[in-house]
Amino acid sequence: MTTLPGGLRVITEEIPHVRSASVGVWVGAGSCGEEPAVMGVSHFIEHMLFKGTATRSARQIAQAIDGRGGSLNAFTSKEHTCFYAKVLDEHLPIAVDVLSDMVLHSLFDPAEIDKEKGVILEEIKMYEDVPDDLVHDLFTAAMWPGQALGRPIVGTAATVQGLARDTILAYRDAHYTANNIVVAAAGHLSHQQVVHEVGQAFAELTTPGTDAPVICGDEPVLPAKSRARVREKETEQAHLVVGMSGLHHDHEEIYALHLINTVLGGGASSRLFQEIREERGLAYSVYSYQTSFRRTGDFGVYAGVSPAVVHQVLELVLAAYRQMGLRGIEREELAEAKDQLKGQIMLSLESTSGRMTRLGRGELTLGRVLSPDDIIDRINSVTTDEVAALAGRLFLQQPKVLSLVGPVAGRLDLKSLGFEEVSHG
Repeated sequence: MTTLPGGLRVITEEIPHVRSASVGVWVGAGSCGEEPAVMGVSHFIEHMLFKGTATRSARQIAQAIDGRGGSLNAFTSKEHTCFYAKVLDEHLPIAVDVLSDMVLHSLFDPAEIDKEKGVILEEIKMYEDVPDDLVHDLFTAAMWPGQALGRPIVGTAATVQGLARDTILAYRDAHYTANNIVVAAAGHLSHQQVVHEVGQAFAELTTPGTDAPVICGDEPVLPAKSRARVREKETEQAHLVVGMSGLHHDHEEIYALHLINTVLGGGASSRLFQEIREERGLAYSVYSYQTSFRRTGDFGVYAGVSPAVVHQVLELVLAAYRQMGLRGIEREELAEAKDQLKGQIMLSLESTSGRMTRLGRGELTLGRVLSPDDIIDRINSVTTDEVAALAGRLFLQQPKVLSLVGPVAGRLDLKSLGFEEVSHG
């Protein structure tokens, strides 16, 4: 890694045996750094950076990468925004040039802003029509109501429509600073050459006389009681997520949590998949997951089921939580989970884009990047006692949070399942 004079960090990994290279511009700007009145501005800026610069139209931005057989894309999360490209190694300088042009020289044309508001309003409607996405947004909203982490990344129709050009540019100028950006690249490349190209392409990017913006500065307030949020919707399936607060990125027990996730619902051999799908035939899709942020995290189980069996599936998931909280994981089960998790991690690193993502997210989020060997060592060091202690705290002591989307009115009594607060809408 090299830190350029203005504060921008450039981190690379050379992979000599491949012919591709992936490069990403990682910005410390996400939805949990937004004020409520401008919800969705980070995501809106992500869209606008594809709409044209002083020297390239939107079509020319796409053609510059797509026309060379590469791919160009972006995403916004709770805590960061990433613009990335994957190209043949010989086209890496062009990818850096295009990405820097987008970040530094996008026009934010008023007509394009108005047009893109319409696009994002349709995106918001799309999420409303995809219940297995909507249920996850409802879960975070129920986990952190009224807090930055609980707000939707895309914003709301009202906040998106209310975004003024001056407000958008002010947010961009405050967050798109050299000390708040990491450029990560992996593939058939030379570190010094990438540093030279990034240094030239981003030369005008400066850092104001302040520290980088604080992402999600407020300490998250965790649920005090088990709560549920229900959205009545005419769908063929009922979609549910039930879970609790989890661990932050840098928590010392994060790899124990990864292993718990693997055993509980991390694949076709997991406990929940085997019991709910294979043995009982109650769901096609059922899995667990954990999400980490800078100061907190969450853990959840998702299932899409017939409305008639929602109560039964909830009982099974809650029972699985209790069982693991009381008994932990057997030694043989833990060994199998370690092999599974290590295999998933190593396979994900066989692509240059996977390696680039590891570099960019690690440096921006933690200020460091663990090597694959370090990660494997940390997984191997987890013991059954550590797993049992963590599972007991999470699954037996933490209040549960439930989100539910589907035609479930009158079908179940959530308070009988331990959810003390139930809200609708």
